[in-house]
Order: sequence, then C-alpha cells, then structure tokens
Amino acid sequence: MKKKSMIVLTSAFVLLSAFSCGGGGKATGTNEQSEKVVVNVPQFDADSAYLYVKNQVDFGPRVPNTKEHVACGNYLAGKLEAFGAKVTNQYADLIAYDGTLLKARNIIGSYKPESKKRIALFAHWDTRPWADNDADEKNHHTPILGANDGASGVGVLLEAARIFGQQNPETGIDILFVDSEDYGTEGDDTSWALGARYFAENPIKPGYRPAEAILLDMVGGKGAVFPAEYFSRQAALGLDDAFRAAAARAGHGDMFPRNYGGAVTDDHVELIKQGIPAIDIIDYRVNEGFCPTWHTMADNIDNIDKESLRAVGETLLHFIYR
Repeated sequence: MKKKSMIVLTSAFVLLSAFSCGGGGKATGTNEQSEKVVVNVPQFDADSAYLYVKNQVDFGPRVPNTKEHVACGNYLAGKLEAFGAKVTNQYADLIAYDGTLLKARNIIGSYKPESKKRIALFAHWDTRPWADNDADEKNHHTPILGANDGASGVGVLLEAARIFGQQNPETGIDILFVDSEDYGTEGDDTSWALGARYFAENPIKPGYRPAEAILLDMVGGKGAVFPAEYFSRQAALGLDDAFRAAAARAGHGDMFPRNYGGAVTDDHVELIKQGIPAIDIIDYRVNEGFCPTWHTMADNIDNIDKESLRAVGETLLHFIYR
C-alpha cells in the first residue's frame, strides 16, 4: 500500500503534538477507571492470523481487474460469512489517476447489524500494481504480493471476525475490507484510497454512519512500531488515546507510543472528511519511514512477524471487549 503522502512534521506540528497529548489526560483517566471492571477478553491466535495472511498471498498480487483479485475477494467474503457476519458487497467502477477503470469491491461483514451505534474496523485488501520502491529498477513495473501492505491488516481482522462469531462483543461492528487503495501516484493525494472514498460517500444503507473507525495498515512487519498518526490525533484524539490505553493493558504499550510518527494520507482520511472519528494504526519508524519492505518485492510472507500480528490483534480485542 502506498502510504501516500508523508508530511514531515514542522515545529508547529510538534507544538500541536504536545498540546494534543496534554489534552488526552481526561480520556486516559476514564480508561484507567474502566480497568476496574473485569472483562473476559478472548485470546487472539497469531498463528491463525498468519494463516489468513498467507492464504491471501497465495492468490498472488490482488490488483483490481485481475483473476487473482476476484478470487481473493470471494475468499474474504466467504470467510466473513462463515464467521457469522452479515456480508454486504459494494461493487463500483472507479477511475484511477491514469484513466484505468477499476472493477472495485468493498466487502463489509457486520455483527449485530440491528445496533445503531457501530464501530468500523477496516483494512485495504488490494495490492500495489508496481514495486516502485524496490532497489532494483527492473522491478518497478512488477506487482507486489503485499503480505504486509494490505494482507496483514486483513489477516488480523479475519481472526477478529472468527472471535466475534464465537464470543459476541455486544457491540455493533462492521469489518470492512476496502479496495483500490494502492492504485495511486506520487504527487496526487486524490489518487489513493478510492475504495474508502466510495464507502464514505455511499452509505451501505440509509442513515448508516459508524460512530468511530480504526484502520489497520502494515501491521505485520518485523520490528513494527505504531506511533501516533497526525490526522488521527487531530480528528479522533479520544479514540486514539483509548486504543493506546488498550495496548498498554494488553502488554504492548511500548509498540504504541503517543509520539508522532508523521501525517499519513491513508484510507482513514476519507472517513475523517465525512466527520467520522477515525484513526490509522500503521507501522512507521521515526527517522526511517515505512517498513523496509514497503512497495518492494520483499513484501512477502517471509517478512511477516507473528508477534507483530499478535500485538495488534490483542490490542484490538482489549479495545473492543473493554
């Protein structure tokens, strides 16, 4: 997944960061009080999540308009249905920056569909058509497998869906696999996140609007770390604080620091534009950038770390079953 445009934080952003972190005190205090309530948090199976990542990679690159894309989409919809979700498909013809017509498919699995208050958990399931960050220029026109950039977030959410089907969290949840995120180009922020934009602008039913949303992006890399993302903190400070508090409860607080990693134009921004509080949980290494396999041929199953999947999955469950 192209992490679209990364904005270097200026000193003004740093001041905003200090202000935002200070403003999160009340939210943190509330979470600390809620910890007194005994909650049975299910166990997250990292081996299972890893298998879901591998199953996607085994289809090959999931670029829109390919048979691999169609086959993987059917697999994802089938798994959500098998895990007890009410599945809705959004099919759309989306125009890419270069004029290509993309046959896109957003896949939504809903739990407690009758509940009006809903949480959207989402990840993109398409893959980058070009390994344009690969050290070998010969690969710059070769599609990537996208084990981390796409499949990792989907794998964590499939494992969460399996758990939701077994232990109802008594919360309205929509698991959303958005399409056509990674068919964009540098210098054009509007060329990314086409599926998420379509979802945000076209509710799956009249009046549908999630109360909050959490995006998982590149969550399976080795040595992963998930610092605060700028747009997330500005649009959904309380939600971001709550998720990081859940990480601490799950024993992974060191992987979810509140310091800023950067400002990422990602799928969550399309929901923020519609006034929906949304956060981006994304691997970004300060002074390094995105994980080393980003948009390269090395984004394969060999570079997926079960412990990174476990940290994100356990944090998500501690947040949901709070």
